[in-house]
Amino acid sequence: MPSPLQSPRSCSTCEVRHLRMFCNLSGPSLTDYAKLGVDVTFSRGATLFTEDSPAHAVYVLCSGQVKLSCTSREGKTLILKMAMPGDVLGLGAVVSNSPYEVTAETVLPTRIKHIPRNDFLAFLERNGEGSLHAAKSLADEYKAAFFDARRLALSGSAAGRLASVLLEWGKASAACGQHAEMRFTMALTHEELANLVGSSRETITRMLGRFRKERLIEVRGSSILILAPARLEQLAA
Repeated sequence: MPSPLQSPRSCSTCEVRHLRMFCNLSGPSLTDYAKLGVDVTFSRGATLFTEDSPAHAVYVLCSGQVKLSCTSREGKTLILKMAMPGDVLGLGAVVSNSPYEVTAETVLPTRIKHIPRNDFLAFLERNGEGSLHAAKSLADEYKAAFFDARRLALSGSAAGRLASVLLEWGKASAACGQHAEMRFTMALTHEELANLVGSSRETITRMLGRFRKERLIEVRGSSILILAPARLEQLAA
């Protein structure tokens, strides 16, 4: 794993704190939370934790993107989700004292808040607002997993599943204030994107070409701009 670089940052002035439930705390709760852990910057390709390893910490994603995946006994890897700023990684495993369910790997230069398990649990024990936000964050994870499973199981077309994923990333990027428009960096290869949406690399390449031709998206290198979100919503429905 690449060596992390400590990067000081203030939770009270964080521009993405409002995006997710857990770290959107107030008053004394935020002050207490800001003292926890250490801010760390990782380069692309760093592994934060691995599937089935002991849950020693939670990772609050401040910037960048993290790929969450699991592997079968036969060695096949399934990409489950792309974590975005504001997501709390390892929360369920730390709270339940069970191994991590997934492997977390950075796909862009990424800044996280690393909080050791014992410090995090002590924070929840002494802080009612933090405990409530942790419970709501777990509920959000459950809902997200449900919608992801429904997308894969019930969407009748690869185009619909791909449209849903592109919209999700575009909305997340716009909400983070990274761009005025729905523009994001495509950090996955076509093979990995196919894995995520349950399709083939060839189909993903063909669908992206179709979306470009129909002016649904604009692609410049690894940058994708959503041009017609309403039309992509129709495809994803």
